[in-house]
Amino acid sequence: MDDFSWLGEPIDARPLFGAELASLLELLRGLRRAEWDRTAVPGWSVRDLAVHVLGDYRGRLGRRGDGMRRAPAPGETLEAFIHRVNQEWVDLHAGLGPADLVEALERDGAEVARRFEGADPTATALGVSWAGADPAPQWLDVAREFTEYWTHRQQIRHATGRDTDPEPRALSTVLDTFMRALPHTLRHTTAPVGTQLQVLVDEPAGGTWTVTALAGRWSLAEAPGGRPAASVRLDPETAWRLCTRGIDPGTALTRARVDGERRLAEAACRIVSVVH
Repeated sequence: MDDFSWLGEPIDARPLFGAELASLLELLRGLRRAEWDRTAVPGWSVRDLAVHVLGDYRGRLGRRGDGMRRAPAPGETLEAFIHRVNQEWVDLHAGLGPADLVEALERDGAEVARRFEGADPTATALGVSWAGADPAPQWLDVAREFTEYWTHRQQIRHATGRDTDPEPRALSTVLDTFMRALPHTLRHTTAPVGTQLQVLVDEPAGGTWTVTALAGRWSLAEAPGGRPAASVRLDPETAWRLCTRGIDPGTALTRARVDGERRLAEAACRIVSVVH
């Protein structure tokens, strides 16, 4: 197994999938008919986004069965490939109504949750491009998948006039996972070996992440030592929306408390924890 210590301590998101699915189903079953047609993300309605989540479930179960191209075309980037396949899946299921969609999500989501609950976190799994880990430890692959389901549910909530779900355990896990992008985010940022940068997110769902410059990379594995060269403090809403590009780095910086080297703080706020 590769040395993944630079990603920091493992995250165990496995027990959270059942509750996340239950929250999604409760939300969807409570939507009014017109709410299904509201824009959730650019180009997709609430219904489209729910269909996308179903596609994620089917992909994890290995049963999409749609005959679509499953490899990038010549010259196609990973991001373009993923966006193309996702759009093709949504287009293919344009006629799937809300009732049938919720039923399919309940059935397949429950199976996905069972599979993740039984996953071996120490195994090697799919790469996580935004963390710069390919392959990645399975604990990160599982946690990444949890953040995707959670983020899409928040996008549906926002589209239908609801605030972000403040439940702290899920949000804390999401933020902890998103921050594993920090070493990759800083890969082109030069600093003397031993330089430390901290990102702090307010409680109850937040925490502190310290990333250290090593020879040739940044790492989340090193113990904090002394005063960091820079620190960035964010509220949880700003933090998760920044990581998913719901807001841009400049907006996040106006809401942040920054101490120390501005250059390092600005670099940290370029974090992206989704395929973008």
